[in-house]
Amino acid sequence: MAASIITVPTGREQQPPASAQKLKLRSAGVAGVFYPADPAELTAMMDKMLLQAAVPEIDGEILAMVAPHAGYQYSGPVAAYAYALLKGRRYARVVVIAPSHYEAFNFTSVYDDDGYATPLGTVLIDKPFSHELAKLNPSIQLSDRGHKPTRRGVEHAIEVQLPWLQHVLGDFLLVPIVMGDQSYQSSRALGVALEKLIGEGHSRKEHAPGQAAGETLIVASSDLSHYHTYPDAEKIDHKTLSALQAWDYWSMSQNFDSRVWEACGGGPIIAAAIAAERMGANRAQVLDYANTGDVTGDRTQVVGYSADAFVKLHEKELAEQSFSLDEKEKEGLLILAHKSVERAVVSHKLYEAAATGDDALDQERGAFVTLREEGKLRGCIGYTSAVKPLYETVRDTAALAAVHDPRFRPVAADELPALEFSISVLSPLQHVLNVADIEVGRHGLLVKNGEHEGLLLPQVAVEQHWDRNRFLQETCRKAGLSPDCWKDSGTDIFRFTAVEFGEPVKRHSNEQQ
Repeated sequence: MAASIITVPTGREQQPPASAQKLKLRSAGVAGVFYPADPAELTAMMDKMLLQAAVPEIDGEILAMVAPHAGYQYSGPVAAYAYALLKGRRYARVVVIAPSHYEAFNFTSVYDDDGYATPLGTVLIDKPFSHELAKLNPSIQLSDRGHKPTRRGVEHAIEVQLPWLQHVLGDFLLVPIVMGDQSYQSSRALGVALEKLIGEGHSRKEHAPGQAAGETLIVASSDLSHYHTYPDAEKIDHKTLSALQAWDYWSMSQNFDSRVWEACGGGPIIAAAIAAERMGANRAQVLDYANTGDVTGDRTQVVGYSADAFVKLHEKELAEQSFSLDEKEKEGLLILAHKSVERAVVSHKLYEAAATGDDALDQERGAFVTLREEGKLRGCIGYTSAVKPLYETVRDTAALAAVHDPRFRPVAADELPALEFSISVLSPLQHVLNVADIEVGRHGLLVKNGEHEGLLLPQVAVEQHWDRNRFLQETCRKAGLSPDCWKDSGTDIFRFTAVEFGEPVKRHSNEQQ
């Protein structure tokens, strides 16, 4: 099962020059386990699944995709939706990004041997591209870590994508990447490096007939949630896919880290989204979703799968998702905030709140609760990403604003009647590539650079009469950075809108409730 020196099969377009009789290849490690080892059987299996995949017509460039990496009998019908979309398209190079299932290491590993072997032949590695990629960030290294077999098992997440790619694309060069560290910073580093290199049109001097230099596809290899009941898996996975469609990879990353949402290739998804966005993609589209329960009928412990595409559509911008609350919902959240603060201040306990049955209030949302006393700020804390249902977010942040805002002493019981409450419910966060897209009065900002992070709500710029430049500077200061940090290539700027409401509300409860 180890990487070895083997004779390259004949009969495929992507064979080495005649002078090269042997190459160092990564052998097919899971053929006969995750997919058929017999080429004819494998091809027939893929053809059947591709015929059953009813994909939409997309008038644009497919820059990146997400495809699952389980055994074909389980995830193949979903993967077929991604690969059916590639029929008739040509790419000179495919970058496949995968997680490491069996080996722990703290960097992104780019395989530096000559190729990967599958039952359908050999896929040669674009070594010049790989070498240049590894130069762009210290977190990206040339290595066989995550690619070679270990005592724990054989990594499969790249390999299972290759027969699909060989079958629908024919000849292409491969850049196989395994992420040992799937943190936001590592994902960002890879996404930015890929866009930089692809944007420069870096390519081999020779390309297959009909393929233009620089045409690159990125494939993120990832399954979704693991071993939940069917209803719970669907609930978790659709939250992930909703964020993906909203291009809110910030919330995805935060929730993958905290295990609120799940994807065993979360880092690859984030890296692919960042690269595609910087390459001009303006739509993230879910093509198909299913889980093992749909295949086996066993719905007790399932694994989720999705096929997704990041597409550059012509003359179409990425739209901000709309969100609204009616007056009853706003009043209910204000009442909940009051009850939560009262419980936290008087009893030092968290107020118990049940699910509301209201879709808007039960949906995961970021939100901030601001407390004022006689018009002066008394506390303000929030969740920037969609970590919890909105009603829980408001309950938690109201209590935190009252007793745990480090800028103020905890609210005392005798202050409760004088407190004024306001709530800001955040939209998904969208990365800003051009600061001209920031509208003062409409958008709030989040700035992140390394471990530094700062957020200012939309109303702050209005209240302080700031222009866009001052708003950016003050958000940088809030993050503990220099005022001009927003100009730094290592800084991410995210914008968001907010549903803002609030007024003094008569307390509807006492501590006995």
